[in-house]
Amino acid sequence: MEITRFMLNTISGHLDNEDISLIIGARQAGKTTLLKQIASALNEKQAKHYSYTLEDPDILADLNEHPENLFQYIPRTKEKTFVLLDEIQYLDNPSNFLKYIHDQYKGEVKLIATGSSAFYIDRKYKDSLAGRKKLFEIYPFSFSEFLLAKDKKELARKIYDLTFQKTRSKRKLLKQERRDLLLYWQEYAVFGGYPKVALEADVEEKKEHLKELYKSFLKKDIHESGIRNETGFYKLIKILASQVGQLVNSEELSGTIGLSGDTITKYLHVLQKSYIIRLCSPFSRNIRKELTKMPKVFFLDIGYRNALLNSFDMWSHRQDKGLLLENVLYIDLVKAKTDDVKFWRSKDRNEIDFIVNETDAFEAKLSKKQLKWGKYKGFIQRYPEITLKLVTANDSDELDALDFSC
Repeated sequence: MEITRFMLNTISGHLDNEDISLIIGARQAGKTTLLKQIASALNEKQAKHYSYTLEDPDILADLNEHPENLFQYIPRTKEKTFVLLDEIQYLDNPSNFLKYIHDQYKGEVKLIATGSSAFYIDRKYKDSLAGRKKLFEIYPFSFSEFLLAKDKKELARKIYDLTFQKTRSKRKLLKQERRDLLLYWQEYAVFGGYPKVALEADVEEKKEHLKELYKSFLKKDIHESGIRNETGFYKLIKILASQVGQLVNSEELSGTIGLSGDTITKYLHVLQKSYIIRLCSPFSRNIRKELTKMPKVFFLDIGYRNALLNSFDMWSHRQDKGLLLENVLYIDLVKAKTDDVKFWRSKDRNEIDFIVNETDAFEAKLSKKQLKWGKYKGFIQRYPEITLKLVTANDSDELDALDFSC
């Protein structure tokens, strides 16, 4: 079963643009499938197009020799030709190739390329390609795409169309819809949204797919990023998995793992550029009272995080439900293309989970009973223009996780 990604419409809207369409994201997040779907869309438009993967050693060798060798694989014509290239990062100099073809054949050749991660682009793209490219970030399935994998098309469309980010209001759902959605959401909060995992029905196979994902990451991404201390790197990522939503103290991590501060910084950079984690920065307008520069860590797929800890208990039996709720809420904000997501922490350690675009504040709790509004009095007085809202795991009155799912 192949799921049509909601991003397809966004990228399709860029096909008439002469700039390079560059699709980046984590390994196995669905970039190759998306490229095939773009090819199908071009077929429907009867547009001339050619697709190649740079995992093919012959094509790779030819394009490495000179960009002009592309015309050994596509005809040289004045008619607009779409060229779809998978795994562009395998080129010795991807930047030079893309820049050359774009500059020399603008209007004639439209390049659409995928790359395994932004890390490779940072490392190999010696030219910024400024003014020549449009970046499209692809993540594992959003909750609506997860529902498509369950063949729940009507629920998927309702989730996709009616997010809080779009409507600024709580979803209006029938009771049975809410019950069904919560069951799926709880599965999503344990196994995440990697396509192969979401499409697998057998629970044990889901676990194996997730374990293979992070093992593959260690073998490939670590090797290709030049990291030699696999043991130290693995210790770091496991510690981060155990403390999602908590402050990342590089000095403390350095002492715990036995690596230098610079090495910790490098490893965190690789993890972010490989779309495994993201660091959430603190919000502050008063440095003296809100004294922290340390970010908080979140995983961009919760199933990947759970696989690192071999933690696959179902939602009802989990001790870390609060952490999962906060992490999934963060993922939803990222996938909804929220521009500015931060957290607030005061000097006396009062904290609010997310400050969004400096206009909304959200605190994630499993239930309304857990919230003690007195803890947030200082924030409310200091920032009366920022509205504080409670987000629960399942509440018919307050905002809940489903309202943010995209």
